[in-house]
Amino acid sequence: MSAIELEAVAKHWGESRALDGITFSAELGTFVVLLGPSGCGKSTTLRLIAGLDQPTSGTIRIAGRDVTRLPPAARGIAMVFQSYALFPHLSVAENIVFGLKVRKVPDRDAKLKRVADMLGLEKLLHRKPSQLSGGQQQRVALGRAIIAEAPVCLMDEPLSNLDAQLRGEMRREIRQLQQRLGITMVYVTHDQTEAMTMADRVVLLKDGRIEQVGSPEELYERPATAFTASFLGAPPMNLLRLNGAATLTGVRPEDIRFGAAGLEARVESVEYLGADTLVAARAAEQVFLVRVAGRAEVRGGETVHAAWDSQHEHHFDANTGRRST
Repeated sequence: MSAIELEAVAKHWGESRALDGITFSAELGTFVVLLGPSGCGKSTTLRLIAGLDQPTSGTIRIAGRDVTRLPPAARGIAMVFQSYALFPHLSVAENIVFGLKVRKVPDRDAKLKRVADMLGLEKLLHRKPSQLSGGQQQRVALGRAIIAEAPVCLMDEPLSNLDAQLRGEMRREIRQLQQRLGITMVYVTHDQTEAMTMADRVVLLKDGRIEQVGSPEELYERPATAFTASFLGAPPMNLLRLNGAATLTGVRPEDIRFGAAGLEARVESVEYLGADTLVAARAAEQVFLVRVAGRAEVRGGETVHAAWDSQHEHHFDANTGRRST
């Protein structure tokens, strides 16, 4: 049985369609990421699962139970917000146990100790949120979510307020915590690095519709659409129209090499990144990127020839964007 199921779920705001009949499921104990650009419907989807908004149509089930019209408190979920939503006048300990206290749950002190030990908050329990770093506030928000022992946890861009290094540390901590507790987690982000490194399954959204669902490897290695191909990857896949073809040829930057023969192009820029170099080259009216290990032996303005092996090609219909081969 799936932990979460959405069946033909739509959400309309007047004439605007935030979600247009999406269907997917999250299996028990899995980490599912809702990924996509701003305005694609991912946060709306999370709010519908949480019960903070009501769908225009469709069905939402949690643990096999239809919760489509139930209030948030009746859904058996926990949620971590982008802003952390901590009470500034309460201590760390009081923030973590707040929900338990409201519901008069017994053994709050024992539960608090277990969660504080798990998240490394033992020495911070008497502090107020204003006395904490961003990463510490994030741990408090996590603690408040997991102390409820809900089998489903929803997270809405929880790392967007942190700097790059701390985001990397918190990615690992959240993933390890989810695996250790065995909870089902649905996580919203526009950051494809978070999706690729954390998810068991990725639900990629575009304009309120699902573009592709699968493991990070499936989306990266066999994108179903040109949008998927161009959204995933740092840098993303090159999409080239070669010789006026009706299809777009997709090639990852790391699969292209410079040599004596191949597509003739002019080097526009060279970015040395240490471990590798990104080269932007122009062929006719198309710019494409090449990732070269170490330092590239090319310079701006130079004419080069780019080639790749046929097994690294992906082909998409130029009109629909759907994968053709």
